[in-house]
Amino acid sequence: MRKALMTLCALAFAAPALAQDEVGITPDMMSVTVETANGPVEIMRNQDTSATVGEFWQQTSRPCPNFCIQPMVPAPGVTPVGEIEVLEFLQSGDAILVDGRIRPQYEEGTIPGAISVPYTEAADRLGDLGCEVDFDGWICEGDLPNVVLFCNGPWCGQSPTAARRMIEAGFPAENLYYYRGGMQNWNMLGLTVMPGGAS
Repeated sequence: MRKALMTLCALAFAAPALAQDEVGITPDMMSVTVETANGPVEIMRNQDTSATVGEFWQQTSRPCPNFCIQPMVPAPGVTPVGEIEVLEFLQSGDAILVDGRIRPQYEEGTIPGAISVPYTEAADRLGDLGCEVDFDGWICEGDLPNVVLFCNGPWCGQSPTAARRMIEAGFPAENLYYYRGGMQNWNMLGLTVMPGGAS
């Protein structure tokens, strides 16, 4: 009897240890399923606990300019967000996730559900975000979507530039969110990445 009780206790303590080996997003969230143009995609962290990021994402020092550390808030009124908030936006559909990098970077790999709006085109594509073209530019009024912008990481100026250009063209800053961590943090955390256009 005593041996059976000790075995049960050992199993009770072993079960949580096995669960701890799983690589979750949070203690209560293993994955998030998001709707994309090509159907649902499950976003989760890489379960290989010996996985490392690719060489490009390992690089810590890039010459400034052009690769200067970006502020948390790229323009007054823009709200900074992290990975959990990005996942919440994707899951709820309450925002459009915009990859502000140049198209070849987007096509190589992006966050599932993101659309490509290169920073060089951001001010010209406000019609895709509910604004109306005007003789002098854009009229951005009414029920406009929230937009989450990201690029390569804290040292990438593409999405901050997109945010500033969008605001200058008339898009309201309070509808913009900035995921400063971008693809570097996303990759560092082992979260799902897909080729752009496949999501």
